[in-house]
Amino acid sequence: MGNLFGRKKQSRVTEQDRAILQLKQQRDKLRQYQRRVTQQLEREREVARQLLREGRKERAKLLLRKKRYREQLLDKTENQITSLETMVQSIEFTQIEMKVIEGLKFGNECLNKMHQVMSIEEVERVLDETQEAVEYQRQIDELLAGSFTQEDEAAILEELDAITQEQVELPEVPSEPLPEKPEKVPVRTRPRQADLVAAS
Repeated sequence: MGNLFGRKKQSRVTEQDRAILQLKQQRDKLRQYQRRVTQQLEREREVARQLLREGRKERAKLLLRKKRYREQLLDKTENQITSLETMVQSIEFTQIEMKVIEGLKFGNECLNKMHQVMSIEEVERVLDETQEAVEYQRQIDELLAGSFTQEDEAAILEELDAITQEQVELPEVPSEPLPEKPEKVPVRTRPRQADLVAAS
């Protein structure tokens, strides 16, 4: 039928992803080999014991040499697995670093575009205009509030000081004795809320 839309679908799998997959597959094959060799080593050890019991010392010695050679292969296999895992970790970390660098690059481009829109001169102009607007608003507030200048405030304080220093004339003290305490007249009390509720 062919490609209906004329566009080949692009794979999201990168070369690095393929490399990581191949390395992990190789690592898994080496681990399977390790398990198989370990099982063979255990069997050969048992066979060597059996041969010694039967008195076939030379054959047991040959089998133990073969076992020793396989143990050395097992050590080499472990080193290869470690190398593969190190390689996988290095590739994965490098991918993370590349994403970080791409992010930094994108952020730097955005900052440069923003700096092109807002130059230092533009920022200074906006700050000056803001300062002028604040000063203008303060002047309007002073006019509306009837605010006094510093000279007016100084004059007010001088007048206040003059008034407080003047001799204040007090009324004369009565010379007659004060009347005695009046008798208490009973005060009519208001009915309580509970009484009002009960009456209704």
